[in-house]
Amino acid sequence: MRTTNKQRRIFLSYFSSLGLGSTLLPGVLWGQLQQSGQPEVTPEMLKNALAMSGLSFTDEQQKAMVQSANQNLTRYRAVRDLRIPSNISPPSHFSPLTHGMKVKRTREPLRFSRPAVKRPAALDDVAFWPLLDLAHLLRTRQVTSLELTEMYLSRLHRYNEKLNFVVTFLDDLARQQAKQADAEIAARRYKGLLHGIPWGAKDILAVKGYKTTWGSAAFKDQVLDEEASVVEMLRDAGAVLLAKLSTGELAQGDRWFGGQTKSPWNTAQGSSGSSAGPASATAAGCVAFAIGTETSGSILSPSARCGVTGLRPTFGRISRYGVMALSWTHDRLGPMCRSAEDCAAVMSVIAKPDDRDLSVSDIPFNWNAQTDIRKLRVGYIVEAGEAEMRPTDLATLRAVEGLGIKLLPVNIPDWTLDVANYGVESAAFFDDLVRSGRTKEMTNPGRADTFRNSYAIPAVDYLQSQRARMLMMMKLAEATKHVDVYLAPAAVTPANTGRGANAPDAAPPRRQGATQRHSTMANSACYPAVAVPNGFTETGEPTSISFFARPFGEAELLAVVKAYQDATGFHRKHPKLDA
Repeated sequence: MRTTNKQRRIFLSYFSSLGLGSTLLPGVLWGQLQQSGQPEVTPEMLKNALAMSGLSFTDEQQKAMVQSANQNLTRYRAVRDLRIPSNISPPSHFSPLTHGMKVKRTREPLRFSRPAVKRPAALDDVAFWPLLDLAHLLRTRQVTSLELTEMYLSRLHRYNEKLNFVVTFLDDLARQQAKQADAEIAARRYKGLLHGIPWGAKDILAVKGYKTTWGSAAFKDQVLDEEASVVEMLRDAGAVLLAKLSTGELAQGDRWFGGQTKSPWNTAQGSSGSSAGPASATAAGCVAFAIGTETSGSILSPSARCGVTGLRPTFGRISRYGVMALSWTHDRLGPMCRSAEDCAAVMSVIAKPDDRDLSVSDIPFNWNAQTDIRKLRVGYIVEAGEAEMRPTDLATLRAVEGLGIKLLPVNIPDWTLDVANYGVESAAFFDDLVRSGRTKEMTNPGRADTFRNSYAIPAVDYLQSQRARMLMMMKLAEATKHVDVYLAPAAVTPANTGRGANAPDAAPPRRQGATQRHSTMANSACYPAVAVPNGFTETGEPTSISFFARPFGEAELLAVVKAYQDATGFHRKHPKLDA
């Protein structure tokens, strides 16, 4: 067939954007180039690729196209030879805000609860205490940071064989930091709620001088000459780092080069992921809190599986500097804790700009434990009648109404397009890994297929998908503009009634519905969410429900969750590890 001038312009636009051509053409040309071992595209390669693509051009046009392809290959090789450091992101920075969204930019004093607790006879009894209770013991010098650190280190070593949640123990570093915290507290230089509190970091956060493995055999000996901003912030606040906790390989799932991380509620079951270790270790009372990361469910899902309170903040709340990237426009860091107010305590330290991750906004996190939640607009996603709701979710709605709140319906718009497309960004971050052939060293080499597949996505189509993403964000903003916080109860079938929310691999597939559609939309729109324990299955495993808010509404979100948790107490339950 012969192409029209319009078709030729469209084709050349794709060709120029990739240096390779249309959606089919890149793979054909790339395959021929790789198979031949030649350094450049030849006219014969282009003719074969055009024939398979159903396109036809004149000899002069083909000559120009070959020249253009090879010019672009030269440019791309020069960029690849640059060896861009992993902590460099593209200069375009995503914002979760859409036109007309209002956020509070006035900074207000932080107001936390002030518990009054006494040290128990056996220190191990505080292993599952909320962070704020531990902070009171430390501030009043009923316990030392070194005592807490030794207790948690002992538990980490004791239960790691059963749960497999530690990649690297940091015992010496932890003891050093704990002794420093004790000296500062004794000298009346108390830094705040995290001073002397032991914590764990997902092993995609860089800690200078120690291994950062990204959960992959291909990187199991990697030591980065940098430190994640969040690690620095927590250290400066006096927190004590105990261990690098497991992540599913390259931030996917709960399997890493050391095996599978387990749920402390059921060791026959994985902890879900990819923040597998942070969820499992926190739920098992082996750290006071942990930092996880999420691109698409990696905080919410393991939090739900393990029964912890996990906050996925708004994109732009917390710096990702020094953290492995899967998507520069989706990745978020967040606290995984025992309660909503514990999450607020961690947020008060890490939710601020660092002048390294330029996507971070200087929007204050104004936590007030005394917030009158009856003045907030709280809603729920309308998906099904009460008869089709999971019993635990229905009970959650009733409990929230019992707080004096009139729940408002939230109708999620119809949207079926997948606009995430973050595989392109993942492929860019792991380009060196793919091109070097070291993917064969991975624990699961098939994980690299998603990166390779992204090479065939035209640049124009990728950008068009991001424009569609903005359109989706506008629709979601319109649908949620009448609420500050809202719940996402899920419709169920008899086969999965009572199973945990946000754990798709733990139960038979749910039917497609508003809640599932919303989950995809809210993730790509980068809305904040909290996975909250809300009951138990017949077999004694925790169930969970997610609360959401509009961008930068974490303080209101956590205030509603705190009130719910104070009224119900499900978050205070913990697994019996020695049973």
